[in-house]
Amino acid sequence: MLPQEIIRKKRDGNTLTSEEIAEFVVGLTSGATSDAQAAAFAMAVLLKKMSLEERVVLTKAMRDSGQVMRWDLPGPVVDKHSTGGVGDNVSLMLAPALAACGVYVPMISGRGLGHTGGTLDKFDSIPGYQTQPDAEKFSKVVADVGCAIIGQTADLAPADKKLYAIRDVTGTVESVDLITASILSKKLASGLDALILDVKCGNGAFMPTPDAADELARSLVQVANGAGCKTAALLTDMNEHLAAAAGNAVEVWNACAFLTGHEVDPRLWDVTVALGGEALTLVGATPDAEIGRMKISESFESGAAAERFGRMVEALGGPTDFMECFDNYLPKAQIILDVEATGEGFATAIDTRGIGVAVVEIGGGRRDAADAIDHSVGYDQLIGLGAMVEAGDVIGRVHAADENAAEHAAAALRGAIRLSPDAPSPPDPVLGRIDL
Repeated sequence: MLPQEIIRKKRDGNTLTSEEIAEFVVGLTSGATSDAQAAAFAMAVLLKKMSLEERVVLTKAMRDSGQVMRWDLPGPVVDKHSTGGVGDNVSLMLAPALAACGVYVPMISGRGLGHTGGTLDKFDSIPGYQTQPDAEKFSKVVADVGCAIIGQTADLAPADKKLYAIRDVTGTVESVDLITASILSKKLASGLDALILDVKCGNGAFMPTPDAADELARSLVQVANGAGCKTAALLTDMNEHLAAAAGNAVEVWNACAFLTGHEVDPRLWDVTVALGGEALTLVGATPDAEIGRMKISESFESGAAAERFGRMVEALGGPTDFMECFDNYLPKAQIILDVEATGEGFATAIDTRGIGVAVVEIGGGRRDAADAIDHSVGYDQLIGLGAMVEAGDVIGRVHAADENAAEHAAAALRGAIRLSPDAPSPPDPVLGRIDL
C-alpha cells in the first residue's frame, strides 16, 4: 500500500492494520517513505490517536527495524527508563546495584532533552568512558560486569531515530502514542526480560500533571507487556530536583558520593531503592518488592554496587581507580560560587524546570543538537522543599565558566526557590505504582 494511503486512513480516524503499520515502518527505515510523509503520519497519529493494538504493533515494528539483542546469560536481563527530570542520576546507582543483586542490565540511555539532563552526557564527564562501544564490547561488559550504560547505536531501532528527528521539528513530540513507541522500541531492542519505568510528574517533568503522567505510564506498561516484556511503572515526584545537584560532572560526583556512602540524598535513595525493588520482583529475583528493596539497600550499604560501578567504568575505558579518586578525575568549573538566600523562611515551592533551564543556559545542556556541552557546570548543594533558611544561608552552589554565567545562574536559583513562613508538607517521592 502507498504511504499516502496509510496516512489518509489514519487522518480519517480509522484503525490501521498490522500490515499497514509494518509497511510504513519498513519504508521509514529503507527511505521509501519520505520525511514529508513521516511528518504527515506523525501529525495524523497525534490528532486521531492509536488503539492499544496499533501501539503494540508500531512499537514492535520499530523495535524490529534494526538489531534486536539476544542474550545467553546465567541470569535475567532487566532495564529501567526514566521520562526525564532535573537532578535525576538514578541510573548511575541503580544499574550497578541491580548487577550486584545478580541480574544483568544492558542500559541504553540518551542525551539531554530540553531542560532535563541526559545520562550519556553525565558519563562523558568521566575521562575515557566509551558511551558508543561496538556490540561485541557492549555484550562483553554486560556479561563480565553485569551492567553497561551506553548510548543508542545506529543498529538499534533506526526507524525510531528517523521518526523522532522528524517529530522534534514538526510539533508532534507530545503524542503519547508516539512517545510510547519511541521509548519502548529502543528498550525492547535491548533484549529485555523485564523493564521498570520511572514516570516523572511535576513542574520539572515533561508530564506536569498527575493525569498526564498516569496516561503515559499506563500506555507504556500496556504496550510493553503487550509486546512480551514484563513491565511496571512508578510515578515519582518532580516538583523539586531529585539529587542535590543538577549538571553533568556534579551529578556524577553526587552519584559516586551516594555509592560510597559519603553523601546520600534521602529522596534519591527512596526512588532508587523503590525502582530496584520493583525490577528484582519483575524478573522473579525476589518474591516481592519489599524484599527487593532490602536487597538493593544491602548492595549499597555493603559497597557491592560501588564496586560494580567502578568495574563498569574501567571496562568501558575509564580510569581503573575511578571510585577511589573520582573527585580528581571529574572536570572542575572555573568559578564555584555559593548562592545565599536574600530572605528567610521555609522553601515551599521550587521551579524545578527553571533550574534545569539555567543549567542549559550556562552551557550544561544544548540549545541546538550540535552544541558542545561544558560538563563541569551546574549546581550542587541544592536545598530541597521544607528547608528552613535565613538571609545569608547557602541555598545552593553554582559551578560556572565565568563570573557573568555564575551570577546569572545564582539569580536564577534565587528566583526558583520560594520562601514562606509556613513549613510545607512535601509529598513522598514515590507517588504510585502502575501495572497490568
